[in-house]
Amino acid sequence: MEAVISNTIIESINVKKKLLDHTDTITAIAKKMCECFSTGKKVLFCGNGGSAADSMHLEGEFVCRFTKNRRALPAIALGSGLPTISAIGNDLGFVDVFSRQVEAYAVPGDILVAISTSGNSDNLLKAVTTAKGMGIYTVGFLGGTGGKLASLVDCSLIIPSKVTARIQECHILVGHILCGIVEMELFGHESSIS
Repeated sequence: MEAVISNTIIESINVKKKLLDHTDTITAIAKKMCECFSTGKKVLFCGNGGSAADSMHLEGEFVCRFTKNRRALPAIALGSGLPTISAIGNDLGFVDVFSRQVEAYAVPGDILVAISTSGNSDNLLKAVTTAKGMGIYTVGFLGGTGGKLASLVDCSLIIPSKVTARIQECHILVGHILCGIVEMELFGHESSIS
């Protein structure tokens, strides 16, 4: 058991170290988010399974707070409302669960962040296609090779791993980095919480 624990921690650290090669991409996303929030627009997140949980986690960090007491920032985790998901899934099909919500909530100036370890989920591909057709800036938090989403989104952050758990750990790390940068840039004068 101890070997499994140690090996998993080491593997996680090694993948996270590789993120140092992607600081320019993370910086570009952070700048875009700062611009988005500073102009009164919002960030929408979407993903399936664990990536849906990451979407809700990041929504909470922006809407509530991360490390600073500050005003709420508008973020929405698409797919967090069970009645909406089940209605769209039942009436239109699961492939439409995110794209339909993009149609309902997104406006030009917003950002859509599609979170996917494979980059090949049909419902995310359709959400990104819909968003791009509406003039929405799109970001992919991806893994492995990036899948089909890598070339479809405006900006892709591809975690250099094939292991789903390691990819998800890096996605939430990057999400936290972005939250921290946004708060620092937009609310640097406000008090931090311990």
